[in-house]
Amino acid sequence: MAKVTLVLASGPGFPQGDPECRYEIEVTLDATGRLDPEAWFADPNPWPARRHWRDEWPRDGDVQLDEETGAWSLRFFPKPGEASEAPPYEVIRTNVPMRPGEYLTIREPDGREFGYRIVSTA
Repeated sequence: MAKVTLVLASGPGFPQGDPECRYEIEVTLDATGRLDPEAWFADPNPWPARRHWRDEWPRDGDVQLDEETGAWSLRFFPKPGEASEAPPYEVIRTNVPMRPGEYLTIREPDGREFGYRIVSTA
C-alpha cells in the first residue's frame, strides 16, 4: 500500500492553502497510479485515512468506494457526543494519478470544495 499525503492548496477561507491542513491515506494504486477499485473490493481490511486540521486533533477514518457510482470518499468516525452513524465525510471529486504535484478536489458534507495538492506518495 502507498501512503499518500494531500495538503490544502486552496478553498473557502484558505485562498493560499494551509500546510497544517492535510489528509494522509493508505491506498493501493493501479498501474496508472490511480486508486485501484479491484484492490479495494478484494481487501478485507479498510484503507486507513487521517485528517489533520489546524488547531484540531487528528481524526481517523477510512477510504470508501461507492459500488454503484465508483466515487471515492473519506469517512471519518464520530467524536464522542457526535451522531453514531456519520455519512462519508469528504468526497474525492477527481480521479487523478496519486503522484506528487497533482491536484484533486475534496467536497465536504456542507458542499464546500477544497483543492489539495499531492505532496508525497510513499
